[in-house]
Amino acid sequence: MPRFLHLADIHLGFDRYDNKQRTQDFFYALQDAIEKYAIAEKVDFVLMAGDLFEHRNILPVTLNQAQVCLQLLQEAQIPVLAIEGNHDNRPYGTKTSWLRYLADWGLLKLLEPGDPAQGEFFYSPWADGYGGYIDLDCGVRVLGSQWYGASAPKAIEQIAAAIQDLPPIAHTILLFHHGVEGQISRYQGALRYPELLPLKQAGVDYLALGHIHKSYTLDGWIFNPGSTEINSIEEANFERGVYLVEINRLGIQAELKQNYRQRPVVRLRWTTKGQESVEEVEQAAIAQVQQAIQSKKLIPAAQPIVELRIEGQVGFDRLDLDTRQLQQQLQQISNALIFLLKYEVDAIAYASPLSEDASRLEVEREVFMDLLTANNTYKKRAVELAQGLIELKDWQLQGRSETELYTFVQDLLNSESTAVLQHPSAQSLG
Repeated sequence: MPRFLHLADIHLGFDRYDNKQRTQDFFYALQDAIEKYAIAEKVDFVLMAGDLFEHRNILPVTLNQAQVCLQLLQEAQIPVLAIEGNHDNRPYGTKTSWLRYLADWGLLKLLEPGDPAQGEFFYSPWADGYGGYIDLDCGVRVLGSQWYGASAPKAIEQIAAAIQDLPPIAHTILLFHHGVEGQISRYQGALRYPELLPLKQAGVDYLALGHIHKSYTLDGWIFNPGSTEINSIEEANFERGVYLVEINRLGIQAELKQNYRQRPVVRLRWTTKGQESVEEVEQAAIAQVQQAIQSKKLIPAAQPIVELRIEGQVGFDRLDLDTRQLQQQLQQISNALIFLLKYEVDAIAYASPLSEDASRLEVEREVFMDLLTANNTYKKRAVELAQGLIELKDWQLQGRSETELYTFVQDLLNSESTAVLQHPSAQSLG
């Protein structure tokens, strides 16, 4: 009964958020998953279905991380069968890549189809460090593929034809880095299920996918484990992990394993009603984080990644809120490794109806009223302040001095509701 571990989208060298600890998370996730679900489970082999690395060009520390993990498997005498993904595939026209380097050092077997246009067989058996497929002692054939992008449907036809030309074997697995339609939104270029059926008809029992960072299975023969760690906050709600698989008399038994080292992620949301002041919005944001800590949803000791999304409408200029300072304060309270503050609010807009024959003075008054009413600080004095702004505009047109204009504004803002009507300027304009 063959047993194996299926991983994909490991993304060693992940550098989003420019945080060294976050980059280390991807190494720790891979290392822990290998130790728990490959070595401890004594699997026959490990599959890596693309995107071992985040980038084609990697730093020495990233290569070292890959070597450490692969050497653990080598010492346990567990072979690693891998293909390149879109992140780590070699540039067009070149023969080398970092996965090829690891293969040359005997740390993995990079399964690559040949090029019939160059007189090569599409699928040659693995020998002397090269080959498109390998037949394992446990009765399983594992075939490789490349990153095909938009040409994947055509490549599938070629792969299926090549598989049918191979000698029969008990079980056939194909490593294929591509996504299937309908699994996540806003993903262009996904394959339709009927486009994959030629592989099943050619004898593929287990299609080991990568590329989409969410776990899914289809019809008992298509399996995608998802990424080992989240690559963006939007992936926080995706189920993901690694597949521990056994092929027995009941068929394929694939269990998604997730209990390995991963950085916790907490997503919070708060909706404003438009009546809050800047200070009240700040206090509400702090309260959201504190409540998450009290409920144990957010555990500061774990140094989680935290997102707080503030949505809705505000009755002030949205730029009045110092989001940078608030974000720093929230990060300190939560002890988050990374705190993402998403401030996605709109200022309340008012539009008073005006008749077509409204006078210039009426238009001006309503424009000022709309602006003031939309501001939480001034809306209670909107009538008084609108009249004051009209008078201020008239003073400006009269050529009053800056000192007079400044004094008028100071008196207007500091006055009670009727004080402006007693101001000399108002009396002179009366």
